[in-house]
Amino acid sequence: MKIHEYQGKDILRKFGVNVPDGRIAFTPDEAYALAKELTGTVVVKAQIHAGGRGKGGGVKVCKTADEAREAAKKMLHWNLVTYQTGAEGKEVKKVLIEKGCDIAKELYLGMVLDRATARVTIMASREGGVEIEEVAARHPEKILKVAVDPAVGFQPFQGRLLGFGLGLDKDLAGKFVKFVSGLYKVYTACDCSLAEINPLVITKGGDLLALDVKINFDDSAFYRHKDFEELRDLDEEDPAEMEAKKHDLNYISLNGNIGCMVNGAGLAMATMDIIKLYGGEPANFLDVGGGATKENVTAAFKIILRDSKVKAILINIFGGIVKCDMVAEGIVAAARGVGVKVPLVVRLQGTNVNIGRKILAESGLNIVSAEGFAEAAEKVVKSI
Repeated sequence: MKIHEYQGKDILRKFGVNVPDGRIAFTPDEAYALAKELTGTVVVKAQIHAGGRGKGGGVKVCKTADEAREAAKKMLHWNLVTYQTGAEGKEVKKVLIEKGCDIAKELYLGMVLDRATARVTIMASREGGVEIEEVAARHPEKILKVAVDPAVGFQPFQGRLLGFGLGLDKDLAGKFVKFVSGLYKVYTACDCSLAEINPLVITKGGDLLALDVKINFDDSAFYRHKDFEELRDLDEEDPAEMEAKKHDLNYISLNGNIGCMVNGAGLAMATMDIIKLYGGEPANFLDVGGGATKENVTAAFKIILRDSKVKAILINIFGGIVKCDMVAEGIVAAARGVGVKVPLVVRLQGTNVNIGRKILAESGLNIVSAEGFAEAAEKVVKSI
């Protein structure tokens, strides 16, 4: 789950991580009042779940409260377009009014789980303020990394190693160790999947400050954090993905036109790959799970067809826990109930596969059956 910048900074404050003083505003007048309260130069920052806000016009430095009000007036209820929002953009419904600071240098600091090593990896770079993906692609040598052993946790020497690698002097390196330690506590205590500060700034006064923060939570750990649910902004989330969660479906919207319904995450990813191999573009990732039911399949159909871009559907099911004949019955019932009007290609393999294929063939529906993986992908791509 993603949260807004201002929410992430509230969490950092609780763990003693240094962030600028700031408040959230929902109207231009609120922005004006907050700017007067903070005094001096302030920064007005659009709050949406996307990066690249500054380049899109969603971050404005204002020297007076009147300027802050005008900046907020332009941003609020405006569709902000960034490289992460797509051409449709996202509506700005709130802005963060934050105290300005004198920046001497910008750095990058982030933490993610490296699944290859099963350890939290801390990344740092002198290239702050730039998308880390761009730095990784063009200058990977500029990204410093240390992996934290979960048995002992973050160690001060690891912070010093990164700090000196960033060219910090002894005094700043000491502050950096404390800063990284605080962020690591946030990451582990809150069960984050990402904690990123970009930029992490060195002020002219010699302090470290989290100027921007991005925090994502691991949804699987929500049973330990009941209070995090109130941080969810439903306006920022995909309605189809929210609907899928109600039916225990794993769904992610994509930009293609071939809807996918698969059981098993690995098979789902392989299905998307082979669709692309045959020249198509998947419209979604949708894993109905190993114990798919008629109700799951019906809900999945409805969610896929809600996407107006979908021009064909590929169902790729391996019958292990769930038998192919049961899946076929669910597909037929769901297709009749929902009224599927786009080409439908179904590949079944596994337990009772012959019975399942017979059910599909005798359904009277326009269902194209496929035996092989490649055959299914080729047929669905050609059906558009």
